[in-house]
Amino acid sequence: MTYGVAALVSQWCAKTPDAQAVSVAATGESVTYRELWARSGRLAAELMATGVRPGEVVGIALDRSVELVVAMLGVVRAGAVYLSLDAEAPESRVAELLTDVHCVLTGPRRAVPDSVRGMRVPTTGDASADVAVSMDDPCYVVYTSGSTGRPKGVLIPHRGVVRLVREPVFCTLNPGDRLACTANPAFDAITFEVWGGLARGATVVMFPDVADLGLDAWVALVSAQRLHALHLTTSVFNLVAKERPVVFGPLRTLLFGGEQADPAMVRRVLAQAPPGRMVNLYGPTETTMLASWFECTPGRVPEGARVPIGFPIQDTTLSIVDEALRAVPPGEVGELLIGGPGVALGYLGMPELTAERFVPDPAGGRGVVYRTGDLVRAGAGGALEVIGRRDRQVKVRGFRVELDEVELAIRATGLVDTAVVEKVGDGPAAVLAGFVVPASADTGVLAARLAERLPAYLVPARWVPLAELPLQPTGKVDRTRLVRLAEDVATGDDPADGLAGEVGAVWREVLAVPSVGAGDNFLDLGGNSLLAVQVAVRLSERLAVEVEPADVLLADTFVGLVDQLRQAKEHVDVA
Repeated sequence: MTYGVAALVSQWCAKTPDAQAVSVAATGESVTYRELWARSGRLAAELMATGVRPGEVVGIALDRSVELVVAMLGVVRAGAVYLSLDAEAPESRVAELLTDVHCVLTGPRRAVPDSVRGMRVPTTGDASADVAVSMDDPCYVVYTSGSTGRPKGVLIPHRGVVRLVREPVFCTLNPGDRLACTANPAFDAITFEVWGGLARGATVVMFPDVADLGLDAWVALVSAQRLHALHLTTSVFNLVAKERPVVFGPLRTLLFGGEQADPAMVRRVLAQAPPGRMVNLYGPTETTMLASWFECTPGRVPEGARVPIGFPIQDTTLSIVDEALRAVPPGEVGELLIGGPGVALGYLGMPELTAERFVPDPAGGRGVVYRTGDLVRAGAGGALEVIGRRDRQVKVRGFRVELDEVELAIRATGLVDTAVVEKVGDGPAAVLAGFVVPASADTGVLAARLAERLPAYLVPARWVPLAELPLQPTGKVDRTRLVRLAEDVATGDDPADGLAGEVGAVWREVLAVPSVGAGDNFLDLGGNSLLAVQVAVRLSERLAVEVEPADVLLADTFVGLVDQLRQAKEHVDVA
């Protein structure tokens, strides 16, 4: 008998075995539910034959693909726990996560450390009976930033995933519908994008990153795939909403989440090409990806207002409490507690932190609730709004960042006397800024050293070396003044006119920097792949030449990109 998440998939293998389960938008590769079940069964049998026991962790080093879904399903059918690995993470970071992993499922383009056994997803062999699991057994583990400098492994049970995908109030999916999968496999958004489709008999459509394909090609692919539902990080949603909002119009459901939504972008889509439903999603990793939802309609997102995180999703409780965990009066600000079957089992190997963040329900309910650290209040109609944080955790382009972790990593290099890290800017232009003492610190060497240990999103994009840190009258670091310093840092003399002036104007607009110098590097100014897409789109429109995101990312300097674009324009003019 099949249990847990796999049971939701097995029903469609019986009802619609020849229906398409997974397809790859870029290549046309696909598998039916019958084929998916057979291939995942062979993998489960091979995992058990190699000694994988129920509850053990199996790593997955695969990109969005048919094989990725086969691997996820095969691992849970073996009673094991999957851990998807980030392809962009440094080797040392990956090795740190693989300490207790039995083996890693990988493909031809992904390598694993020599200390860990690598396996390929089998294409032949016999299946075996699934391992029985309970709803409280772990299904997957996902790592998030940790304030101690050590990543936190969040252990998610089967009940959490089943509660998320079985009857989602925020997204209607029917058998045969097409749900896009756009998430990095190492992050928890993949949970709904894969299991949400398979649990409803739909087709999971694997999509390339917009930064890899280019915005116009990506938009064309979305249209060609005839999607019913699309989930995007807020950063990607903002990008597409700003540049090509009409692509959202044909969708039945558009979902976005991961950080504070931009109400202007929401209103832009509602005005130009509203999908059937547009939903802002909220939820910490510790509550199985999602905890609340808010349906955006013209009358519910007024000018200047925050986009609410809304109301609890199915089988979820939300409560607002003070520091003593007592309920606050209606309309007052307090910390959000989340309860229900979506609450994680805790942090892997961190019992003290687990006890601190997962606490008995103060309202007397059964089980535990998760202390989010998010400060919220109930607004109009009872919809919750996020006001801020009670600790030093921030969101940068959808990634959860513990600023303390980055500061610890900087100090651990031994290259500076002290360091403070703050978030500067908002939305896609938000970056981490590192303030280091002494003023003579070599920030280039420092950034390179950090890149060996930390994922790219944890390495500050701006550096401000100082003789000393500014202090408040209380003797504490004046963090507000530091943020102003980072915002005021001039990066060089702006190109005055001509082609360089046009390119410089686009860089300033997108990167939100006061000026650009000839020798500046896009990434050093806080650029990233999504911002490169914006730059490429705007330059293509202004200059009437085709500019790819890779052109922006790979140019060593600003002047190097200008020279490349000048040659491209000359070629177009001659033609």
